Amino acid sequence: MKVIKFGGSSLASATQLEKVLQIVKEDVSRKFVVVSAPGKRSSEDIKVTDLLIAYYNAYLNNENTTELIKKIVDRYEAILDELGINKDVLNDIQQAIQQLATLPKEDNPHLLDAFLASGEDNNAKLVASFFQQRGLNARYKNPLDLGIIVSDEPGNARILPSSASKINQFKATEEILVIPGFFGFTEAGEICTFSRGGSDITGSIVAAGVEADIYENFTDVDGIFVAHPGIIQEPKTIKELTYREMRELAYAGFAVLHDEALMPAYRASIPVVIKNTNNPNHPGTLITTSRTIEHDPVVGIASDQGFASIYISKYLMNRELGFGRRLLQILEELGLSYEHMPSGIDDISIILRERQLTIDIEEELMQRLEHELEPDELRITHGLSMLMVVGEGMRQRIGVMADSTSALALNKINLEMINQGSSEVSIMFGIREDQEKKAIQALYQTFFEE
Repeated sequence: MKVIKFGGSSLASATQLEKVLQIVKEDVSRKFVVVSAPGKRSSEDIKVTDLLIAYYNAYLNNENTTELIKKIVDRYEAILDELGINKDVLNDIQQAIQQLATLPKEDNPHLLDAFLASGEDNNAKLVASFFQQRGLNARYKNPLDLGIIVSDEPGNARILPSSASKINQFKATEEILVIPGFFGFTEAGEICTFSRGGSDITGSIVAAGVEADIYENFTDVDGIFVAHPGIIQEPKTIKELTYREMRELAYAGFAVLHDEALMPAYRASIPVVIKNTNNPNHPGTLITTSRTIEHDPVVGIASDQGFASIYISKYLMNRELGFGRRLLQILEELGLSYEHMPSGIDDISIILRERQLTIDIEEELMQRLEHELEPDELRITHGLSMLMVVGEGMRQRIGVMADSTSALALNKINLEMINQGSSEVSIMFGIREDQEKKAIQALYQTFFEE
């Protein structure tokens, strides 16, 4: 039995929905269908989610929302018209969208979540109606009825352990259940959305809850590439990788699957496969607990921008009791989280996301570090990229670090930081943002071009 999820690009138009129908029909084990809100039909188009954000802002600012409501409803109606099916479901969709403008504004932390979730919720109603009219035994299933109960954290909801047994009750369903992704309900009955990649998270939660044999995540690419296709022309597709490898790649910038989406499936040991709605016969990329395919030592190269590094040096730092605790306490009191903390005997670097550092916070941070830690040297470097070389095979292969640093050196790429995790699944390099593209190309040539 399979749980299957479709992203916004797979549901943007009638043409795409016809492909989705065929994918569901060709495999009777696909019983749980998780859907996103309709995405862009072209590069100039607007996603339904973006229209809902505009609607929310207009409502919050007491502006006229009539035109925005019409635009949102028109997107769903256009799909129904193109499909040439009965449009009875449109009344429910229109009422649900209009109803949003009656929700309380004051002291309502769930208001934005309610607006955003309606994109997926109404699309699930449309897809279920489409499936029914094309002869499938399908039904819309609200996340509350399914048992997706989440923590009361608007925009960052987390599934509660009590949900598993509720969702599991639907394991033996004979129907095809069409489930909106991206949100769940709190124990008090409030809508709460997951973080970015929310529909992927819903699919993973449902797969774990019903103990699926596999979780199929359909998107608009043939799988996960070994490097960003915007930097490498026609990069190779990864056939198979482990959860741990995917976690490292997702953290370092691979946007195909959000790292949080893997957690429920990982804990339940359910394989995940990334497939292409537009090319469903392609095997895609399988993510599992352990690989059956023997890869080269490196499976992928990823990178992410927007980091800063704080370098602290102090003679005999290692002898100074409580130095690390005082450093972390300063970060905590300023509300800053760090990403990495590579260290030596007398020095340490703190890598954090630049978006946390306003001018005032950075100034206070550097002053406190200077006064409370009394370092011999203290400096901050902005505009860094974190470049990750990932592969479980590195543990059995000598020389991956040497090959990587040699490739970067030959291309005159200066390293601000090197960090290898204790698991030996990844090596991280800190480099200047303006050298990121050149660095990825150098590493791709080293590990993936014959």
